[in-house]
Amino acid sequence: MKNEKLHTNFAKAVEFMNKYTEPMPADLLLKLYAYYKIANKNYDNPGSSTPLINAFKANALIQANKMSREDAMKAYVKLVKQNFHS
Repeated sequence: MKNEKLHTNFAKAVEFMNKYTEPMPADLLLKLYAYYKIANKNYDNPGSSTPLINAFKANALIQANKMSREDAMKAYVKLVKQNFHS
């Protein structure tokens, strides 16, 4: 996937997910969270007020931390397409 097309597809997938209002499985949310953070080079600590949620988010980031920014974008887009057909 060309870089410009990848960025466009990623932006569209993020926009779709930002508008999505139905409940989603926690494991899917955590993967999307990790891929999004890596794709945007945002390595700040999770900001939840609930320690358990922060732990799950941190774990998701640790599991995906070896991904490149481009691979994280591709994984995010693929996950959205597989689960939501956007």
